[in-house]
Amino acid sequence: MTRIGFLSFGHWGPGQGSRTRTGGEALTQAIELAVAAEELGVNGAFFRVHHFARQQASPFPLLAAIAARTSRIEMGTGVIDMRYENPLYMAEEAAAVDLISGGRLQLGVSRGSPEPALNGAEAFGYHPGPGKTDADMAREHTELFRKAISGAGVAPADPRYTGTSGLLPVLPQSPGLGERIWWGAGTRKTAAWAAEQGMNLMSSTLLTEDTGVPFDELQAEQIEVFHSAWNEAGHSFTPQVSVSRSVLPIVDAEDQQYFGGSALRDVRDQVGRIDGSIARFGKSYVGSPEVLAEQLGKDAAVQAADLVMLTVPNQLGVDFNAKLLGNITRHIAPAIGWKPLEA
Repeated sequence: MTRIGFLSFGHWGPGQGSRTRTGGEALTQAIELAVAAEELGVNGAFFRVHHFARQQASPFPLLAAIAARTSRIEMGTGVIDMRYENPLYMAEEAAAVDLISGGRLQLGVSRGSPEPALNGAEAFGYHPGPGKTDADMAREHTELFRKAISGAGVAPADPRYTGTSGLLPVLPQSPGLGERIWWGAGTRKTAAWAAEQGMNLMSSTLLTEDTGVPFDELQAEQIEVFHSAWNEAGHSFTPQVSVSRSVLPIVDAEDQQYFGGSALRDVRDQVGRIDGSIARFGKSYVGSPEVLAEQLGKDAAVQAADLVMLTVPNQLGVDFNAKLLGNITRHIAPAIGWKPLEA
């Protein structure tokens, strides 16, 4: 492992104990947490994207604001549901954010996860073609988006204004962005597909398959499958792999109040159903920093990843989450090979 980032689900609401009560607070606090994380040497600030929910839904204004307030930290998504996206407009937005940031954008994309809306993408105007599924549509949108950010022509020119009849690319373009697109894969098969397409691998805290082995070993196998497929495809750049983990060090009474119960409940894998399929959910790492450092050092997938995204309880506010990240960077991450982002 060489880098760590935080992953915020962007929850907001007026519930008891919430310090993030409105959508506006969720956005402004996300910016402030990214600034604080950069000061700690954290490598990345990532945000989950969910529609029709009290979470982050339109990531590019947020990512642009973070880019303008920071100078070193990477910013990105985990993940954008491509069923909802206009690929060409998204290509323009992504390039603009990447240019503002000086090439620090890391975009996670995928088919998305279960959501509150029934056929939500249709409300946005997107319908799978005849004989296609919404997963097919997500991959088609992704293909066109990646084509657009590569600089390929995507729209016929009007000779009256251009003097040519060729295809025009979307503008602006941000060279190198194409190598910083990640596919959120929930299975070994999908990881191999992402490698064949030339996208980096983003693997979450659950896999929509189960072979009976511990979660970290199954995820490490997924990473191995990805690298094997990548090498076979012969792409021209070195891929990146990320995994997500819930890491909650308990160092004071406040931490004990919030996470003491989790230390008893959530310290082992769980197997359940998601979208009608068997899924294995990874455990949370909760306890003293010394114990967590030892446990993460034995996590096969963490050791195989290039980036570990740490989920944060964003509704506890900026100060608490900055403290949490500080405890991780001081007491846990160095023990598993991380070095802070240099100024």
